[in-house]
Amino acid sequence: MSRTENSGKEPPLTVHHLNQLLLACSLVLLVAVAAVRISSRSGLPSLLVYLGIGIVMGQDGLGHIRFDSAEMTQVIGYAALVVILAEGGLGTKWKEIKPVLPAASLLALVGVAVSVGITAAGAHYLVGLEWRQALIIGAVVSSTDAAAVFSVLRRIPLPARVTGTLEAESGFNDAPVVILVVAFSTAGPVEHWYVLVGEIALELAIGAALGIAVGWLGAWGLRHVALPASGLYPIAVMAIAVTAYAAGALAHGSGFLAVYLAAMLLGNAKLPHWPATRGFAEGLGWIAQIGMFVLLGLLVTPHDLLDDVLPAVVIGLVLTMVARPLSVLLSLLPFRVPWPEQILMSWAGLRGAVPIILATIPMVNGVAHSERIFNIVFVLVVVYTVVQGPTLPWLARKLRLGESDGPADLGIESAPLERLRGHLLSVAIPEGSRMHGVEVAELRLPAGSAVTLVVREGKSFVPLPTTVLRRGDELLVVATDPVREAAERRLRAVGRGGKLADWLGANGASANGAH
Repeated sequence: MSRTENSGKEPPLTVHHLNQLLLACSLVLLVAVAAVRISSRSGLPSLLVYLGIGIVMGQDGLGHIRFDSAEMTQVIGYAALVVILAEGGLGTKWKEIKPVLPAASLLALVGVAVSVGITAAGAHYLVGLEWRQALIIGAVVSSTDAAAVFSVLRRIPLPARVTGTLEAESGFNDAPVVILVVAFSTAGPVEHWYVLVGEIALELAIGAALGIAVGWLGAWGLRHVALPASGLYPIAVMAIAVTAYAAGALAHGSGFLAVYLAAMLLGNAKLPHWPATRGFAEGLGWIAQIGMFVLLGLLVTPHDLLDDVLPAVVIGLVLTMVARPLSVLLSLLPFRVPWPEQILMSWAGLRGAVPIILATIPMVNGVAHSERIFNIVFVLVVVYTVVQGPTLPWLARKLRLGESDGPADLGIESAPLERLRGHLLSVAIPEGSRMHGVEVAELRLPAGSAVTLVVREGKSFVPLPTTVLRRGDELLVVATDPVREAAERRLRAVGRGGKLADWLGANGASANGAH
């Protein structure tokens, strides 16, 4: 094509353009990764830093990039949320979540209903919004953000019951909230509330069933099929989690609940090369958060937010001071949770990018004044993230909930030895483990397993039966396939109970739960 024929058309994408795009993306990622250090030291969820990067790049910032596609933001946000929920589910320990599962489920259902009603009433009577707009805002901000909760709570040494409840709630409550927001954003009124409740229950049941089925089948397959390269295990785990979401969504169920449950099953299935899989998932989770938050920063127009600051603050006060505490109180009534823990759970209802993404649903559906809904939600999330995030550690200390109890658990990685029909277990002895001071012979591993190597202070040696294990040691344990699980149970028992593990249960705890 001649130069004349090409005039007036967009220039073709060249390798030079691709190089510029890659350079810009890499610089944004490097700045965002550096910002993780700032957020971890200050206690602020990284959401604020990444939103700031997007705003600076946007039309009111230095980059002057004009981006106003709510549809693209919603699609990319959904994809990022799937990855974040998968990463959160992989890191959720079943032993911590099992005792609090009923409480977390009630918080995700009853708590959401209470929060939506109270927040919507405040938005209607105090701010003057129409009921439809008020209900949409009430539903949008009633979801605690999984990314914010996971990133903040896992840095605070809280009791397992508190952490497990809040993490499970943040993983569960996205599903009913999405259903409510879509229902309130569709054309026409919601005529029969009981029909809506039935639809929510059906979608949650379908999502839960498919998530459990996909997660169980995926874990079974990965345990019985040795992949040719260790790097394939992380990819396979994330692919199974995403498959659970797709299956749930295509079956008209809750894909978000499906991906969280499937990932939780995979994360507790003792899969091969687990530390590598966990690290891969965390990396994908960070990329999803960075991309999602930067995109939301690009979408917002800062000079349009000024008129909605006061309404956002008022609605946020109703949410944090009335709706959230009442939802926690009513949901946890059957469980007799101590008051300090209820207070902390009330303040730890962190909002993040999820409510902002959900606020794009009415924009895509053409709801009247949906731009104002988005602006109010955006301001509310930013303001109360600044307030709640950094104060959580302080509040935990004041309530005397800032210290965890019990010895540190061992980190065990399993690599399959297909030709030998066995496994190579890599065991790291952390600070606080009661395996410190135990002789190798006192481990009393089952027949078919043995400690073959000890790495201490950068030097490796073959241990004797009388070798005393120390904190910081790394052990290589070879176990045949039939005794692998028994060897892991024995190692964890000694890690928790030390030399007294023979007198304790399989988990290293006595019958009455004492350490």
